[in-house]
Amino acid sequence: MKNLLVLLAFTCLYSLSYGQSVIGKWKTIDDKTGKPRAVVEIFERDGKVFGKIIQTFPDPGDPVDPICDKCKGADKDQKIIGMEIIRNMVKDDEEWDDGTILDCEEGKTYDCKIWVEDGKLKVRGYIAFFYRTQEWLPAK
Repeated sequence: MKNLLVLLAFTCLYSLSYGQSVIGKWKTIDDKTGKPRAVVEIFERDGKVFGKIIQTFPDPGDPVDPICDKCKGADKDQKIIGMEIIRNMVKDDEEWDDGTILDCEEGKTYDCKIWVEDGKLKVRGYIAFFYRTQEWLPAK
């Protein structure tokens, strides 16, 4: 019985560490200030993964319902809350890639790759050889 409990505990820990899904709600953290910026809900649609902003954490004096005034195309001047910022991610082993991510503050779109590591969502935006990786935390 003791061996069975140890095996069960190991299996649970292994699946939490290595098999955790990207699907869910994740809190974005500002690289410079360390403050939470938004909650992004990541979901699957037609076999691909997308993410939309469902909540923001504005600083005092910032708009409560901001718009993406620096965005281009169809996203220009649209509300940030409800906006899809992660699009068309395709599963590749334990990662999702070949999609894009929109940086609403800069109005720029980058190629993107996401994966879960140590219970945190790793989000990498990149252009060619240049990239930046953020850690997003599970949102409660």
